[in-house]
Amino acid sequence: MRIGLIGTGRIGTFHARTLRGLPEVAELLLADADPARAATVAEAVGDATALPSPDALLAAAPDAVVIASATASHAELIGAAARAGLPTFCEKPVAADLPGTVEVLEEVERAGTVLQIGFMRRFDAGYAAAREAVRTGRLGRLHTVRTVTSDPAPPPPGYLPLSGGLFRDCLVHDVDALRWVTGREVASVYALGSDGGPPMFREADDVATAAVLLTLDDGTLVTSTATRLNGAGYDVRMELAGEREQIAVGLDPRTPLTSVEPTAEPGGGVAWDGFLTRFAPAYEAELAAFVALARGERANPCDGREALAALRVAEACEVSRREGRAVRPA
Repeated sequence: MRIGLIGTGRIGTFHARTLRGLPEVAELLLADADPARAATVAEAVGDATALPSPDALLAAAPDAVVIASATASHAELIGAAARAGLPTFCEKPVAADLPGTVEVLEEVERAGTVLQIGFMRRFDAGYAAAREAVRTGRLGRLHTVRTVTSDPAPPPPGYLPLSGGLFRDCLVHDVDALRWVTGREVASVYALGSDGGPPMFREADDVATAAVLLTLDDGTLVTSTATRLNGAGYDVRMELAGEREQIAVGLDPRTPLTSVEPTAEPGGGVAWDGFLTRFAPAYEAELAAFVALARGERANPCDGREALAALRVAEACEVSRREGRAVRPA
């Protein structure tokens, strides 16, 4: 296959190395808003061709396209790929807002193409095991879920105004994982946020830390917390409690959590430094799945409708935070 990759920043470079290592990918084409960066990554990856622009890449008629460019470009690039009839993988989000997301998905549907969205936790071994435990009834009736997403340091100040905010940019991963693991929909949310920390959060009208109470459509209660200021290290976990058993995803020697109980054993590992190291195998697996999807060998593991459902919940969280009330996702 000939695969085109648009966007050669941090995650794009990771994807380029992954794609280059897949035996099904015979040729890799790269493009970026900065042509020099694409050329540098092509040389570093080896056996890849840098093209001068995303338009030039699409004109080269690859068999499929991976989009890892800046958020603001996603909607336009997905639309262009759909019009070209190309199977497409895109990092979340589909678009900057809810109406834009609906518009893009309608264009994809009209074109009759496939779109896979990059919610990598669906390909993490721990989350997959949790899903199996819930779906097989191992836990009994699920009554409580707790999720945690904590970044070790804030992103660059210039990123915040373009990110969509903590709920849409960060906590949306927890929402997608929650829906995928439990198989339930979110019926209501009540969200709070704090802009404590560097002034850049207040300047961007964003929050640095958030806590959300979600109620699922079967009555299961969920608490989700997220922060950009977890100096102990990158921490992503999900705890699921049922009437028979309780399990945890992301609890291992590298979890940046220290027990102060006198009988506790000390942790043995260095904390994760970020999402790329924590979820590297999942990122690799989701691109392998996309290549199989583009070849017609498997069903779509995360189509645009899944991304839309998660975004509706994140949007409801933002409304709840601003208005101080419980909100049902639209």
